[in-house]
Amino acid sequence: MQPVSIIEHQWITMHDGVRLSARIWLPQESATEPVPAILEYIPYRKRDMVRIRDERNHPVFAQAGFAAIRVDMRGSGDSEGIMSDMYTPEELDDAIAVIEWIARQSWCNGRVGMMGTSWGGTSSLQAASRNPPALKAVIAVCANNNRYDDDIHHMGGCLLTDSIEWGATLPAILASPPDPLTVGKQWRELWLNRLQQLSFPLEHWIAHETRDEYWQWGSVNENPELITCPVLMIGGWADRYSNTVMNFLEQSSHHSWGIVGAWGHHYPDQANPSPGIAFQHEAIRWWDHWLCGNENGVDKEPQLRVWVQDYAIPANKIDSRPGRWIAERAWPSDNVQNHSYFLVGKKLARNKTTTEMQSDVPGNLSVGKAAGDTGYFGRVGGLPLDQREDDEHSLVFESEPLVEPIEILGSVELDLTVCRDQSSAMLVARLNDVHPDGGVARISYAIRNLALNQQSTELSTNYPESETKISLQLHNTAYRLAEGHQLRLSLSSSYWPNIWPSPVIAKMAILHSSLELKLPVRIDTSDDEYQFTTPEYKERALKPNRDYEILSAPELKRWTEISADIKTQSIGWQQPRYSVYYPTIDLEFGYETAALHRIALNNPNSAASRYEHTLYFSRDDWQVKVNSTVEIRSTITDFILQGNVVVSENDQILFTRHWHPTIKRTCS
Repeated sequence: MQPVSIIEHQWITMHDGVRLSARIWLPQESATEPVPAILEYIPYRKRDMVRIRDERNHPVFAQAGFAAIRVDMRGSGDSEGIMSDMYTPEELDDAIAVIEWIARQSWCNGRVGMMGTSWGGTSSLQAASRNPPALKAVIAVCANNNRYDDDIHHMGGCLLTDSIEWGATLPAILASPPDPLTVGKQWRELWLNRLQQLSFPLEHWIAHETRDEYWQWGSVNENPELITCPVLMIGGWADRYSNTVMNFLEQSSHHSWGIVGAWGHHYPDQANPSPGIAFQHEAIRWWDHWLCGNENGVDKEPQLRVWVQDYAIPANKIDSRPGRWIAERAWPSDNVQNHSYFLVGKKLARNKTTTEMQSDVPGNLSVGKAAGDTGYFGRVGGLPLDQREDDEHSLVFESEPLVEPIEILGSVELDLTVCRDQSSAMLVARLNDVHPDGGVARISYAIRNLALNQQSTELSTNYPESETKISLQLHNTAYRLAEGHQLRLSLSSSYWPNIWPSPVIAKMAILHSSLELKLPVRIDTSDDEYQFTTPEYKERALKPNRDYEILSAPELKRWTEISADIKTQSIGWQQPRYSVYYPTIDLEFGYETAALHRIALNNPNSAASRYEHTLYFSRDDWQVKVNSTVEIRSTITDFILQGNVVVSENDQILFTRHWHPTIKRTCS
């Protein structure tokens, strides 16, 4: 390991003259010998918001002999310009320009890798689809390759309330000031220009209810063959983006590998739930091979390495998930075969029946209280809880206790025929593990908006009261059902508050003889365990910079309230102010968030959600507060939004912006 020098702020000029701000870590050898470079390109402020996370990764990469570059996207952090939306063509053009700039620097040998988590991982895949000559390899963590189905906005054609939360969070990030100590005298002009052109992209996310060109842009699954550089995909089963790794490998025709652990939306060295892996160690191995040409065996690894989950007592937070690492040499794997279950009466069984029965799917709007968060960030209550409460208000089918374990790997498919009396309806399918003691853990689930066709590209042509054949692909999973446990399939027509309800409560029934549940089962589970290597580098590497002090880190609080007459329900959470101080730059950064969901349990159009996100910045006699709120409600025909951003400087209101669009519901 070698000494590292840090460039705290470096301008990179784009083709239109806008300058992006970069923070750069350079290994000592780069002064005399050009080295490969690693880029992370995101809108999350490098100066303060994710400074702690950056310090875990980039100094370690630089000590290992790589130049490491963190760039604030246009319109964010210390960069110039305006960001109008996520994943725009302009954003991708900037990424390519940054890669080209890096490759031209005297300290770079022209070979660049790109990495990131969430937005950064997705941007890395998008950049790879353009094939800039200098980009030689990618690591995409908790990313998505399908913006419509597998991002935070929609699921199965239904609106996720995660989209509303992000609709409040992103404007707060974009309305925050550049650091005067970084960008100099122009900081206020840059900030005011950013505020005057502040966008409200949530209205676009809601307006595009179907899989149209808006979502196809930036979804690399639309043309997977465009990516030709090696890609390491990393994901977690507790993350919203849990489908991406295996789906990407199925589509990829080039060098691609995947790792899926138990964790949520994090880099895997900060795994929650654990166990994690030493991400920096795995990344350095990856870069050593693809950027330096070292034959270290990375290209000989099994294509898919996953954590197979065992039953865990459902809880709002699980520190360590029981299970084991396994490897499949290739994905898709010949070692996985479908095992079908059918309905025999009201039991799930391996033999098919021809008995004509049908069962009603309850229209109870309270189903979803045990869902946890759609995307798990490690906050208390974020994991799925015991499913018994939701199952009480669902249509439930169980198998007999298993006589031998079953190991599921991949996507469970559910085929069935439904009848309904309204065009607008949704079907929610949950696959659960019933423990002999009665506890019920969710294995996987899927949502389907029946008002749309199977591809969610347009309104369905199936009319009410007609029989509709549908197929649901449950989220990818790796899960071991133990002997004596039971499979449970739970069906409902709502999943509040994670999913915005249909505008009407439809009467819906399923035909028993039509139902087929296809489990992707691993056939040979012997001698398949995988062990990640213990990284020797951790003993001699530069420890992550501990140049910060946590001033406050209170735990998130959640609550559920049901009125005395059991007619209304409120679900909420609040993250009190978290604060951190960075002595090197003499800056205090903080944030707090809150959410509240209300609904009358007999009226889907009473649904209302409110999210609030506040950011704080403080240095000496300079204090900035950025507060963003979003409220949404709906009628049978429209979504009604209220968005507000209030920016204060030294306790004086500097800027306000209000949005109040009404957006027609496509699926009304």
